[in-house]
Amino acid sequence: MKDTTNRQPKTMEKSAPKKGISRRRFFKYMGTGIATYFVWTDYLASESLFRDQKSLAYPDPDQLSSWIHVSETGAITVYTGKVEVGQNIRTSLTQVVAEELFVPISAINLVMGDTQLTPYDRGTYGSLTTPQMAPVLRKAAASLREILLQEARKEWKLGEVELTLEKGTVQHPGNGKKLGYGSLAKAKHLLQPIDENVQTIHPDNWKVSGTSVRKINGEDFITGRHRYVSDRVLPNMVYGKVLRPPVYGAKLLRVDTSSAAELPGVQVVKEGDFIGVTAKNSRTAAMALAMIEAEWEKSPQVPGNQLFEHLEKSAGNTDPVPAAVSDAFDNGSIKVAHDFKVSYIAHVPLEPRAGLARWTGDQLEVWTGTQRPFGVQEELENTFSIPKEKIRVYMPDTGSGYGGKHTGEAGIEAAKLAKATGLPVKVNWTREEEFKWAYFRPAGLIRVKAAVHGNRISSWEFHNYNSGGAGISSPYSGQNKYQEYHRSDSPLRQGSYRALASTANIFAMESIINDLAKMAGTDPMQFRLNNLEDDRLKSVIKAAGQSFNWNRDKSKSSHGFGMACAAVKGGFVATFAEVAVDPDSRELKILSAVTAFECGAVLNPRHLESQITGCVLQGLGGALFESVEFNEGNVSNAFLSSYRVPRFKDVPEMKVILVNRKDLPSSGAGEAPIVCIAPAIRNAIDDAVGVKLYDLPMLPSGVVPRS
Repeated sequence: MKDTTNRQPKTMEKSAPKKGISRRRFFKYMGTGIATYFVWTDYLASESLFRDQKSLAYPDPDQLSSWIHVSETGAITVYTGKVEVGQNIRTSLTQVVAEELFVPISAINLVMGDTQLTPYDRGTYGSLTTPQMAPVLRKAAASLREILLQEARKEWKLGEVELTLEKGTVQHPGNGKKLGYGSLAKAKHLLQPIDENVQTIHPDNWKVSGTSVRKINGEDFITGRHRYVSDRVLPNMVYGKVLRPPVYGAKLLRVDTSSAAELPGVQVVKEGDFIGVTAKNSRTAAMALAMIEAEWEKSPQVPGNQLFEHLEKSAGNTDPVPAAVSDAFDNGSIKVAHDFKVSYIAHVPLEPRAGLARWTGDQLEVWTGTQRPFGVQEELENTFSIPKEKIRVYMPDTGSGYGGKHTGEAGIEAAKLAKATGLPVKVNWTREEEFKWAYFRPAGLIRVKAAVHGNRISSWEFHNYNSGGAGISSPYSGQNKYQEYHRSDSPLRQGSYRALASTANIFAMESIINDLAKMAGTDPMQFRLNNLEDDRLKSVIKAAGQSFNWNRDKSKSSHGFGMACAAVKGGFVATFAEVAVDPDSRELKILSAVTAFECGAVLNPRHLESQITGCVLQGLGGALFESVEFNEGNVSNAFLSSYRVPRFKDVPEMKVILVNRKDLPSSGAGEAPIVCIAPAIRNAIDDAVGVKLYDLPMLPSGVVPRS
């Protein structure tokens, strides 16, 4: 089956059923047809879907949680609370359904991230969409397929005979006649639960899943037909701007809005410390905001040059390290102990935050780019003290998030201004606002002590202050381990970032492992293989190492090879890098990078390769030069002219190797591939010129220090 069209998803305006699994409520909304569903309590009970989230409670355990519906016209509509933020999950989830229903991609309409139409979902994060949602939709589609087959048998008065499905039809085994899915669904009101034991198509027999189907609606993004929130316009809409403090922690003492209010068409909104303006266009709104006179009281803030001391001190007392770990370190034949300092970095999404809000009586509609539309709905519920049922959040496919769009600030600001003015309001954050007032990837201090005895790791002690506990567990064998994450007081606003703290923790981990290998006189790749037991991790190391030709001779003495590996969020990754350091200027050039990745059965090879490439390129920024500069609460490099992100000239020759494990469930791929590029480059620099680096970013100026 070929994907022959990039059809724009339909917008559905009717109200979806909110409680219970009532046939009457469901078919009043959807019309006649056949549908499958599951309830949240079944979803929550599935260990394979929720793993460490099982303790989280759902607000309405009886709500209809998902469905796939075939109408009497043959239209197939699929619903998910997951969202599309550039990871091409719309495409791969559509492939899953098309595979099980034997229909082309173009036959599926996938509705995503609309709080009135889709099932409740905690959010699109943590590389959980593929392992959570793909199995559910696959089973739902397979259950629907079996229902359609059974309806065909009834229509033809057949027993339990094998029937053939092709392109949305069921074929009679004797005379070759066909029944379309629409004909089978006509005048039906069938709503059936998912059959947990239904047979799904094995990956060896996939025809749609596992292939490089092109991006659904991809042409709309290329031609500009796709409308981001910042592009959308409602009748009588005005533009809003919000007054923000000059630095973190500043308190508003006095404000004079009289000059702004005198501008034609400008409305000033004041609610406590919330001060905003609206105007007929964004330029006038910006002028009005600039005319507001405000006096602020600045509270003492942590100086930027004291950040890491503050993170350690504010963590308080730590638990004692087990004696066995300390003794093993003392008795080790080779020992290393180092601190790593990891700076705050910004997400820098292609699309800054934007919110569009409209009130109709006591009903609120909000359009915003977010990874958590239901989370934004709950924020709006708390802000305005109205029931969730009166709030609808739309999430149009959005221009990237990288973990930075879990919150709904722009939507809340637009809703406040819209409520005060009685008009639809759009709030578009500027790039400066995105840099200063969105949250950052946490800074961190990481302290590592490790020892080797007899070419084996004998002691491992790892402390992370503030950055986070993701990826903190060492995959290397050894009985004497102690790993702890210490919560600290962060002077800047911080939150989720692609791969969370795994990038920082694995940078420290793989740097120390490399140092141990060199001190032991062992090849770094072989040292890792000797100390690993996980065959999946070993496989990606071997695949990347072979492709990179790890054991080849270096073409120049100023060149260096480095590698790193990790297992993160169901993904297994190894990255090998070659760098060159100019002997005179000490300027660094990354020549090549090879990344091997395994995440179970591959749903879309082309899109997976794009995900991996994007991860590695984004990781270059945090590895080499990205850093939020601040002092006394003021972010000083809040512009792309002063905040360095990767550029075309930074891109090395890249190769991606997909290790396709059709015998394993599909996992996510949006995060794990980012974590190895930094330590691989660091270890390659050490190999080239003997300089060991312990901070991120490693080379803000692009120049390698002399040893």
